[in-house]
Amino acid sequence: MEYLTSLLIFFGLASIHVLVSIFKTLKSSKYPPGPRPFPIIGNSLELGNQPHQALAKLSQIHGPIITLKLGSITTIVISSPQLAKEVLHKNDHIFSSRTLTDASRALDHHILSVSWLPPLAQWRTLRRICATEVFSSQKLDSTRALRQRKVQELLDYIKERSKKCEALDIGEVVLVTLLNSISNTLFSMDLAHYSSDKSHEFKGIIWGIMEESGRPNVVDFFPILRLLDPQGARRRMNGYFEKLISFFDGLVEERLRLRASKNESMACNNDVLDSVLELMLEDNSQVTRPHALHLFADLFVAGADTTSSTVEWAMTELLRNPEKLEKVKQEFEHILTNGEHIEESHISKLPYLQAVVKETFRMHPPAPLLLPRKSDIDAEIGGFMVPKSAQIMVNVWAMGRDSSIWTNPNQFLPERFLDTDTNFKGQHLELIPFGAGRRICPGLPFAFRTVHVTLASLLYNYDWKLADGIKPQDIDMSEIFGLTLHKAQPLRVVPILK
Repeated sequence: MEYLTSLLIFFGLASIHVLVSIFKTLKSSKYPPGPRPFPIIGNSLELGNQPHQALAKLSQIHGPIITLKLGSITTIVISSPQLAKEVLHKNDHIFSSRTLTDASRALDHHILSVSWLPPLAQWRTLRRICATEVFSSQKLDSTRALRQRKVQELLDYIKERSKKCEALDIGEVVLVTLLNSISNTLFSMDLAHYSSDKSHEFKGIIWGIMEESGRPNVVDFFPILRLLDPQGARRRMNGYFEKLISFFDGLVEERLRLRASKNESMACNNDVLDSVLELMLEDNSQVTRPHALHLFADLFVAGADTTSSTVEWAMTELLRNPEKLEKVKQEFEHILTNGEHIEESHISKLPYLQAVVKETFRMHPPAPLLLPRKSDIDAEIGGFMVPKSAQIMVNVWAMGRDSSIWTNPNQFLPERFLDTDTNFKGQHLELIPFGAGRRICPGLPFAFRTVHVTLASLLYNYDWKLADGIKPQDIDMSEIFGLTLHKAQPLRVVPILK
């Protein structure tokens, strides 16, 4: 009875709060336009299970900047490069904080993660570690051979499957490759193995985190319900993070034990873990052990998932469009000699391959709504007022499908990028799969190298046939929405050794 009474009180208070908030929004004509919200729930039902697509449709009706009431949360959705520039470049300092989702609070991830921390001293310290110890050009050059070795292991595994004419899940095998590339960079060890139970477990954890992070959650619309966790999202996220953090903590403990022993040669691998431990053990260090553990979680989850998903989408689009695949192969023939291995140095010589990757990012951005931002003060975007603490979403998926920006936006046309300097590094706001401004994804340099080399190696060394008798025009292109955008049906293909 007490539980029911408490629940009624919660809903009563939430109702009053939302009604007052909706009244204030409707009263002001200075806010961006948008669909009329329902009492209490606002516009939350309009998101559906594909929020990026639903928001794109709303922007076609109400314009490139719209206001939604998601429960008690005022949300501003941006769907044009011009307005995205105001948010991510011109007023970056105003909109650099994060709206915290309930899922992001799992194991205090929101106060330890470089992805969710506000852009203050602790965030700058973690960001600097990413920039100097992991993703700098010098560090990436020094670990080039390691990544090349992991790609070769992928090719060797595919060769064995090819001999048996066995189908494989491209997204899954590429994920294993990326996990091992990252784990060797960070810890000097492999984390996963092809077709192993451990690999499936890590895949489940990583994809689970991404799905829970992006899935609409009633608690985010009504924070007053946080204690109840009615959808169980935070409980599931706690489980995922407990497994990851416990695993990383064991690696840290082992390395600290080795450092404390007399065998210094065994203790030091000159990897990222060593560099982070050096910073962590300094006097008055801002890098605590929990910060280090959650940084590793960020690097693994974001780095492996977005890259493997992009390679899978690119392979899917090329198999759906055989004439585009043939152009990629012809480019290889002009640039590479027979038996030569694809290397990172070849990327600049493969403009059509680069165009394929850009077109994949346009149509299938890894994070379709980026991470949510928050207005620190009352501000202005596109002549409209944005209230303090409003949630800001940038719908990069909608911008990639906008016919006023792209000709035939629903067609896979890499050629559109051949005679332009448009890139995805944050300067050209019509193509920002990694975001832009000070909160641009720090892993972009790593993703650039690994996506191109992995995709090129798969296409150069093997021909590919769709499994289960599926024809190119019948490939299922449906999506599973999360923080990242996965294929609903994994791409299953049979490799054919050339």
